[in-house]
Amino acid sequence: MAEQKALIAMSGGVDSSVAAYLMMQQGYDCTGVTMRLYTNEEIGVPKGHTCCSLDDVADARNVCFTLGIPYYVLNFSDRFREMVIDRFIHAYENGMTPNPCIDCNRYLKFDLLFRRAAEMGCEKVATGHYARVSRDPQSGRWLLAKGVDPSKDQSYVLYTLTQDQLAHVAFPLGGLTKTRAREIAEQQGFVNARKHDSQDICFVPDGDYAGFIARTTGRDYPEGDFVDLQGNVVGRHKGIIHYTIGQRKGLGLALGHPVFVCGIDPVRNRVTVCSGEELFTRHLTAENLNLIAVDNLRTPLRVRAKVRYRQTEQWATAVQTGDDTLELLFDKPQRAITAGQAVVLYDGDIVVGGGTIAPQQHHKDA
Repeated sequence: MAEQKALIAMSGGVDSSVAAYLMMQQGYDCTGVTMRLYTNEEIGVPKGHTCCSLDDVADARNVCFTLGIPYYVLNFSDRFREMVIDRFIHAYENGMTPNPCIDCNRYLKFDLLFRRAAEMGCEKVATGHYARVSRDPQSGRWLLAKGVDPSKDQSYVLYTLTQDQLAHVAFPLGGLTKTRAREIAEQQGFVNARKHDSQDICFVPDGDYAGFIARTTGRDYPEGDFVDLQGNVVGRHKGIIHYTIGQRKGLGLALGHPVFVCGIDPVRNRVTVCSGEELFTRHLTAENLNLIAVDNLRTPLRVRAKVRYRQTEQWATAVQTGDDTLELLFDKPQRAITAGQAVVLYDGDIVVGGGTIAPQQHHKDA
């Protein structure tokens, strides 16, 4: 029987390099690819610690040469601009805080790249994510589970995977710790064995989101009023793209007590501030649902949920309210639930599903 083919999504980092090696060890006929998503000039950065830079392409090519496998660079920059950068800008302009890594996974890595893999006759697409895939013998559904290294688990950013995608994806690092992955890279003599992980959003390496948005669009984002929960004007903000829910720094308000952003109104160009306690709520609505472990949530389900990548999961009850929406009620109030971010639901290590947090009616819960 001929070897199965696998396409390895290679960022130039240590994780995807080790993924390629492990897939070869499993007997796959591997091809490495890097998605070219932008040029550094396009994002106004001469050079930086970002994924997908020219240095990363060189590292990925070097690893593929070491492994003796073919390597290609695929230019997805038009699709990246449309589905990641434009969505990122649109979210901030509408008072939300986006998660571009999730969009990149959904629309590029696990959509466009999957289609390219199929054209190349590859049965599997492998990435360096720390997560695991299995199949439920009872229901026959494909399941997504956390990686075994809790400090590296990336299941949160993978909740958009469909049943068909899970059937064709491989996460060879899911059962490893990051330390073990680096050891394998050292043993194989990979050029990037000691390379640091990329941290920031790849196309905004300096972290200045508002500056990036203004440069990219060429638009002005006018000043407006800061208001309190009663609607009283308490100061002037410098444009809504500068703010996110829960923000305290950089507000420039001296009200005699700490205040935090708790609402952004793009229609009236107002930013609402409140005290720390008033940031907490038990309710959220989510849209753009993707369910993995179950068909639907028509009956209420007890889950553990998190509303940001680094949060510890919290007990909640979830119920589906439409084809594409759900309501979540946390047992305890949660701080700074933020529209545009993802909420991901877990049953133990298994990802039940997730969605995008919708703009909330601000109300404080007991």
